[in-house]
Amino acid sequence: MTTFSDTTPFTAPFSELDNPRLEFVMEVRLTFPEVYTMAPHPNGGTRSAVLVKGGTFEGPNIKGRAIPGSGGDYAYFRPDDVAVFDARYLLEEDDGTIILLNNKGFLWGRQPDTMQRLRDWAFNDGEPVSHPEYYLRGNPTFECPVGKHDWLTKHVFIGVGERKADGNCLRYYALT
Repeated sequence: MTTFSDTTPFTAPFSELDNPRLEFVMEVRLTFPEVYTMAPHPNGGTRSAVLVKGGTFEGPNIKGRAIPGSGGDYAYFRPDDVAVFDARYLLEEDDGTIILLNNKGFLWGRQPDTMQRLRDWAFNDGEPVSHPEYYLRGNPTFECPVGKHDWLTKHVFIGVGERKADGNCLRYYALT
């Protein structure tokens, strides 16, 4: 018998379930040097858009480029300065397969001034902000034709991101 609290005993039934594991799938590096902003937003906060100018992706079983001008990230910066991102753009695998990447997630600073410093770094030639100072996580989904890469449409993924001066670097992992 396992106890999850001091007062609630729990007896686990027989199960063949494994603990979840993460398997590295790919790293995506994107450039989007221009930002377009709508402020003030009717809901408070700010809406911004960054359009993909270029980029690459590579993993153990996949490699290619981000298609310039195929989409971008349309983040809503809530009044509490948490960025709720909503990105959509196309990837082209080296074999010619077109893959639509949809990514939703959050970016927020671990200190009160972090988000402003991130904006200054990205858009005003400010000082770099180290990765431990912010949280950048996503939940991507993929669409592609049936065939060699359709495994992307059959898994749950998470992304861990790092802001760069001219874009983002995201590492995607499959939940296996």
